Amino acid sequence: MTAPAAGTGPSRAVADDGDVAGLGKARAMAFLAPALLLISLFLVFPALWTLYLGLTNYRLSGSAAKNPQFVGIDNYINALSDDRFFNSLGLTLIFVFGSAVIGQSALGFAIAWTMTRVRKSVRAVVEFFVLLAWIIPSSVTTFLWYAMLDRSDGTLNAMLSTGNTAWLLDYPLQSIIVFNTWVGTAFSMLLFSSALASVPPSQLESARMVGAGAWAQFRDVVFPHIRGHVLTNTLLITLWTFNTFTPYLLTAGGPDDRSNILPIFIYRLALNDGALGQGSAISLIMIIINLVIATVYLRLLKERKS
Repeated sequence: MTAPAAGTGPSRAVADDGDVAGLGKARAMAFLAPALLLISLFLVFPALWTLYLGLTNYRLSGSAAKNPQFVGIDNYINALSDDRFFNSLGLTLIFVFGSAVIGQSALGFAIAWTMTRVRKSVRAVVEFFVLLAWIIPSSVTTFLWYAMLDRSDGTLNAMLSTGNTAWLLDYPLQSIIVFNTWVGTAFSMLLFSSALASVPPSQLESARMVGAGAWAQFRDVVFPHIRGHVLTNTLLITLWTFNTFTPYLLTAGGPDDRSNILPIFIYRLALNDGALGQGSAISLIMIIINLVIATVYLRLLKERKS
């Protein structure tokens, strides 16, 4: 009697069916069911509900709240002809470019690059304080920044001897750009630190031996290794910054809508003004913009791999 050949028998049948764990389709679906239920409840249903509301004149109060009427694409037409929408979109693009692309990404890389040249004890201290800014709750962070930028007793005015400068009133957009940069830089720093650790030290040492300066080392050795990490980091922080609502706690979109970025504009339109249908339509436009941004980054990443 001969033993079954390697790769045959029940284990091979399981592999051919694609059921590596041997659970069977019914048990596998039972394990997936809770996750699918949560995804459907908190992602799929709200998305479909937002799509429906965007096609109606639904309001939080009045007759339109009780009996909303189907208006088709009127909400989208109104949004695309509203100067307030384009003002908010412009502010959002400036906010994202300033605090995500330039602020978080550039500052995060600068910190990570600097930390590769210092002692481990110094690196640990710097990383601790940078991470501290990331893990503090948004409400606490906002209060700290409000106290720092306060006109009367603010820390920044005391440090710079700028009198009673009202930073949040005179420079609202710049204030939330700096605020968001400070909050989100830790993520970029951690990702870039991991990326820089993957650069072969032998290649850097060879570059130094042939007389390459810091810029030449970065351009010819470091950047080719971390290009994918740069694109991934930029994609993530761009999307997060585009959708962040935290600046509302600092300026509430004011004064005079000068910091009224899209998430705040939608909130004020849908909940403060009660125009939930109009707000839902703009939310869908915002989702489409996010998809366009993600598609561009993913195409760049795909080209880089190919």
